[in-house]
Amino acid sequence: MKPLRLLPVGHVEGELLAFLRSALRQSLHIPCDILPVVQDPSATFHAERRQYHSSQILAGMQKFVNGDSWRVLGVTDVDLYIPILTFVFGEAQTDGECAVVSARRRRQEFYGLAPDAGILEQRLLKEAIHEIGHTCDLTHCDNYLCAMAASHAVEWIDIKDAALCRECREKLESSLQ
Repeated sequence: MKPLRLLPVGHVEGELLAFLRSALRQSLHIPCDILPVVQDPSATFHAERRQYHSSQILAGMQKFVNGDSWRVLGVTDVDLYIPILTFVFGEAQTDGECAVVSARRRRQEFYGLAPDAGILEQRLLKEAIHEIGHTCDLTHCDNYLCAMAASHAVEWIDIKDAALCRECREKLESSLQ
């Protein structure tokens, strides 16, 4: 099977990328590696919002898609948005090859709390699985524990599991064949 490639978008802590690589390998049972390049998100910055346009980041990621990769997951620490929403935790090309997730609003310190690396890792893993699911044409799941459940606030991320429910897992596995 072709690997899932993690693409740093801007500065991302190496430990966080290493955690995601290992956790995604284990959770999804797919090979996963980290691309040795960094995509610069600065061209997607919206000065008035002080955020980065996730759809534009996705468009820029297309150059990293090739026959050697299954999917490309951008990982960033910048605050993401799409024009119709205040913010997004991540975005994916539905039934496509690219997705991006952000650590920014998953950090406890974003909410005025003490940093907690364990909470950050689990939140980011859940969102990574969620966005990868969208690239496999999975939609939001009604099972609030499933990683494919919608998350409009960080508290919703904390409730769900870092795994797909049986039904979503079967859909994902059938898309891998």
